[in-house]
Amino acid sequence: MTLYINYLVAFLAALLLAVLLTIIIRRLAIRFKIFDYPGDQRKIQPGPVPLLGGLAIFLSFFIVIFYYAYGTDWLIGQNILLKYIWTLFVAGLILMIGGYLDDRYGLAPRRQIIWPLVAVVVVIVGGIGIIKITNPFGGLIYLDYYQWTVLWLGGLPYRFTLAADLFTLVWLMGMMYTTKFLDGLDGLVSGITTIGAVIIFLLSTATKWWQPDTALLAIILAGSCLGFLLFNWHPAKIFLGEGGSLFLGFMLGILAIISGGKIATALLIMGIPILDVLWVILRRLFWEKKSPFRTADKKHLHFRLLDIGLSQRQAVIVLYLFSAVFGSLALFLQSKDKLIALGVVVGVMILFGGLLVVIYQYRQRS
Repeated sequence: MTLYINYLVAFLAALLLAVLLTIIIRRLAIRFKIFDYPGDQRKIQPGPVPLLGGLAIFLSFFIVIFYYAYGTDWLIGQNILLKYIWTLFVAGLILMIGGYLDDRYGLAPRRQIIWPLVAVVVVIVGGIGIIKITNPFGGLIYLDYYQWTVLWLGGLPYRFTLAADLFTLVWLMGMMYTTKFLDGLDGLVSGITTIGAVIIFLLSTATKWWQPDTALLAIILAGSCLGFLLFNWHPAKIFLGEGGSLFLGFMLGILAIISGGKIATALLIMGIPILDVLWVILRRLFWEKKSPFRTADKKHLHFRLLDIGLSQRQAVIVLYLFSAVFGSLALFLQSKDKLIALGVVVGVMILFGGLLVVIYQYRQRS
């Protein structure tokens, strides 16, 4: 019981700190005129909205994390080393710096991608990675067969592990760009990250897994996101900005790694958004013959929901429900069953996307 009270205290501390920091950062963004202005077709807000909101989540998350890392013995232990906390902080700081520069100066896509790439390299150098994943047909798949020790520092080895590091690179970049592209409606990314963090928290506190340190990271992230969501809910008073949208995908990807390679769980939580991003990339590459990163449009799933007549809040709630329902399946399913569930997600995405197109065409004819 005491442990769950500690989780509640950590959650509330992160939430209240995020509220306070969001108010402060919003005022600073207004003062220095760092706004997201209406312009291209993806920006549907009626007027300029302050950016840099992700900084409030980043700061509240790490302030609480460092308190638990240095002030208690509840965090550093089973799965998490102190060097991992500093690695995540440095990587997150890199995303915040790159996000600030993009929000302030509007970086070109080829320069935007530098910051998440460097952040992932920091994670790999810091020793965070996926060494093994569960084979849904039985046993484990090991990714550390080919590895080389690069150096020893502080009595700890730093290794380059070919398959594991490449997997980590692709996984984290994919998660970051999913939340980056998903960030088109008020409260969408911050809300889905809250849901995902809560599900990983519940999974980590289950008797079968029992990872109290990972659970603490997840519940602090959930509190930070929920505190920000109070200001990001439609009509949003502040936006995440580039750094914030990348940081939330980054942290969901990291939680999946350090909780023991729970990739299928994260895929169930983010399945619909990930499939939407994949579809948009394939459509732009092969049908429209243009860069998937350069051209913004309103053909993402969340904009399709607006096209059929849903309000922003209604569209966001629909996508919340998808993440909550499919993500909750991870609490009850085994590895092979999760693979089946992922197949169901793909089927639901195809049917749901087709239904939206039919409704949209009907509305246009009418």
